[in-house]
Amino acid sequence: MIDTNKVDAYEALVQFLYRAPIGLVQAGLDGTVDMLNPMSSSLLMPLARDGSLDNLFTVLQDVAPQLRAMTADFAAPSGVVCEGLRVQLGDAAAPGGPQVLSLSVLKLDGTRLMATVTDATAEVQREQERLARRLRSQARTDALTRMPNREAVLEQLQQMLGRAPLADGGGFALMFMNCDRFRQVNDALGQAAGDRLLVQIGDRIRATLRPPSDRIDPHAGAGQMAARVGADEFAVVLDGLRSRGDAERVAARLLDALARPHALHGQDIVIRLSMGLVWSADAGASAGEMLRDASIAMVEAKRAGGARCIAFETAMRERAARRADIESDLRQALVEDQLFVVYQPVVGLRPDGATDHAAGVEALVRWRHPVRGVVPPIEFIQVAEESGLIGALGDFVLRSACRDFAAWQRDLGERAPRLLAVNLSRAQLAEPGWPAVVRDVLAQNGMRPDQLQLEVTESLAAQDQQVQQRLHELKAIGVTLALDDFGTGYSSLSSLHQLPVDTVKIDRSFVCQADTSHHHRVLIEATVKVAQSLGMSTVAEGIETEAQAAAVRAQSCAKGQGYLFSRPLASPDLLDWLTTR
Repeated sequence: MIDTNKVDAYEALVQFLYRAPIGLVQAGLDGTVDMLNPMSSSLLMPLARDGSLDNLFTVLQDVAPQLRAMTADFAAPSGVVCEGLRVQLGDAAAPGGPQVLSLSVLKLDGTRLMATVTDATAEVQREQERLARRLRSQARTDALTRMPNREAVLEQLQQMLGRAPLADGGGFALMFMNCDRFRQVNDALGQAAGDRLLVQIGDRIRATLRPPSDRIDPHAGAGQMAARVGADEFAVVLDGLRSRGDAERVAARLLDALARPHALHGQDIVIRLSMGLVWSADAGASAGEMLRDASIAMVEAKRAGGARCIAFETAMRERAARRADIESDLRQALVEDQLFVVYQPVVGLRPDGATDHAAGVEALVRWRHPVRGVVPPIEFIQVAEESGLIGALGDFVLRSACRDFAAWQRDLGERAPRLLAVNLSRAQLAEPGWPAVVRDVLAQNGMRPDQLQLEVTESLAAQDQQVQQRLHELKAIGVTLALDDFGTGYSSLSSLHQLPVDTVKIDRSFVCQADTSHHHRVLIEATVKVAQSLGMSTVAEGIETEAQAAAVRAQSCAKGQGYLFSRPLASPDLLDWLTTR
């Protein structure tokens, strides 16, 4: 007697298999198909070369050739042979149909396989979209600080620039910040410490950008964005502001917050930032132009002394273009020998009132441009510093001046200048091997080390430990060292003993009032006495009148320099000047 319950259950199972929303295939271990439901037929038919679905391995040969070997190598009596194997249909895909199949194969026993086939096209597309979103997010995020990066800022700015201007005059602002003297932190503490400092700066910027009362809508979604846009450069985008004044107040708050010390390696590190600001009404047509203009304003802030915010003005763009032209021409000048050296005499101020005209000279660089003529140093020295050309410029002056000095010794003998002063740059002093360069130049020209005086500005010598170390190395060679422009930098008379210098050059801002201001005479006198107590000599710079010369001579200043004695002279003119005296 037939068990109707079993028949009904079997028919229900068959109905389920045929109506299942996934493809089901039962096959032998050799791939011979025993059963497949309509869904599997629909999904696999595009892969059947001859329209036959008799063998699962043969159908999948082109898209999953490894499946036959995987099954043969599966030694267990039962288990999962493969699960979720993605099969790209490629040319076999019908238009609008499945593009990717997902295949799982289960070994039921020693003779049978059960395979499931599903359309994985939508799932693959979702995965690709998630990956694309993740990649876009990563491409817009700075890896170190996890802040938005330059691309994110440009995208945000472009969206904001595309909006219609607000009727009430409100708008948005971009602030571009660069760390002042960040390289010195890296050099002193290492790059890892520098990276931690950048993370702290980013965190402090975000913490400072609390929803301020100067926003039109403090809850606006696009109200603010803080980003890292370069090595030590950060940007802030502020939206929903009433005026540029509101942006400037936020800028001041940021600068104040960032000026506070950062804890690093158990010590407090002070790092200040220079900032350029562009208000939306002054912005160019594109996000790139706005970011460029903010960077230009930031450079102006650095040129003004740093640690401040300067708002962009159109004239800045013209100055930046001119500096770019000068930089390009200066690179060419170094190659085409357009640079030359002139020499300003440094005279001895003897107590008896006599003047020693052969005491020394200071080497100064000049540039004879083929179109502009002689370019004043004030127009190209700072450009050389900002563009990284100052090192090459300084080396040119050192080599040229030492060569001329050696020629003077041969031509004039005892009447030749006894000392050659050459200015140093931070770039030269940052080179570990630069003292060896000095030693080689001296040897090539037959000069004694004590005939060369290397001059460094007060602010550079007083602030940088690396520079002081390099100065000690130069002093060990036997050259003399001078502290230039004393009185304008960061050191003081009380710290003068800490600097490895032999000569103090008193800045012209003091000397020009030496004959009219008792205050300035006292400052000069104090400098001379402290220098003498330390075994240092002094030079008064910028002497232009006999009265000024008499005043500094009365304060026992050892040497003087200025237009009263001579303007800077080319080498042949210097020889004539020395001969007539």
